[in-house]
Amino acid sequence: MKNLSRSVPALALAGLLSIALSLYAAPADSGVPAEGDYTIGPNYTNAPESNVRPEVPAGTIHAFTMQSKDSTIYPGLTGPYQREVWVYIPAQYKTGTKAPFIVAQDGGGYVRRLPVVLDNLIAEHRVPAMIAVMIDSGGGDGKGSERGLEYDTLSEKYAVFIENEVLPKIARDYHVAFTSDPEGRATMGGSSGGAAAFTMGWYRPDPYHRILTYSGTYVAQQSPDSPETPHGAWEYHEHLIPQSEVKPLRIWMQVGSNDLGAKRDEASYHNWVMANNRMAAVLKAKGYHYQYYYCEGAGHVDGKAMGQTLPEALEWLWQGYSAK
Repeated sequence: MKNLSRSVPALALAGLLSIALSLYAAPADSGVPAEGDYTIGPNYTNAPESNVRPEVPAGTIHAFTMQSKDSTIYPGLTGPYQREVWVYIPAQYKTGTKAPFIVAQDGGGYVRRLPVVLDNLIAEHRVPAMIAVMIDSGGGDGKGSERGLEYDTLSEKYAVFIENEVLPKIARDYHVAFTSDPEGRATMGGSSGGAAAFTMGWYRPDPYHRILTYSGTYVAQQSPDSPETPHGAWEYHEHLIPQSEVKPLRIWMQVGSNDLGAKRDEASYHNWVMANNRMAAVLKAKGYHYQYYYCEGAGHVDGKAMGQTLPEALEWLWQGYSAK
């Protein structure tokens, strides 16, 4: 593990909530850091698991396009659109068996990275042999866009879309079966895709227990506005997590010190560093199983930070899983 600090001072950023760093001993048979808060950087090294290894069995990747006219959930805000979807099936998958899986938002950004990491981790028995569904949004960004509607809305709607319109199509077209065990279902993403991943687990913990986010957009980005959650995903750390019963979620999070809005004040509701710091703080206070990486010198969904952390993040995320 490169650049890992196991004795880290509390994060001290002007105007930000201080997070006390409390580390726990990892299991004796695991090289993965325990849950808690970590600071790494500012220099990053690509993890070796990110490299193709000729001796490792490679999974297959299928690609297809979904048309908005075929969706009853997201038919289009301003007219027709299409989204691209990629499906990774590990070499170890046995047809007919119910497999664990991970859903990656903004899927095109992970097609060259996630399958290679999974090939290596699966071959080393560090994660289960899982399917990866890498799915793009309906397009655009921010308020008023299809992506903003899907990813930044606080409701179960996006999870229902994945469950009712995406997974059945993949199962039918590529002859795979997805586990119904929520412990075998994970979701991930960066920026608003990370917020969408968290929202899937928060509003639908019945099918999703494992969440991984890079530079999660836990800020006031929701559109259209909702009177129930007027500050959008900022509500997670402001009200929802502190005021709710603990849900059966396991959460891995990351933010960069130079992330979006790092110098903006609290009143803006658009400081990604502040938002992620506070997410980690409230998750810790409520007793969640979480791991949080604060990456010095890193920007928004920083590729170098991801290159170093993704393999161990996935391994930590899937700890404790056993197929039923």
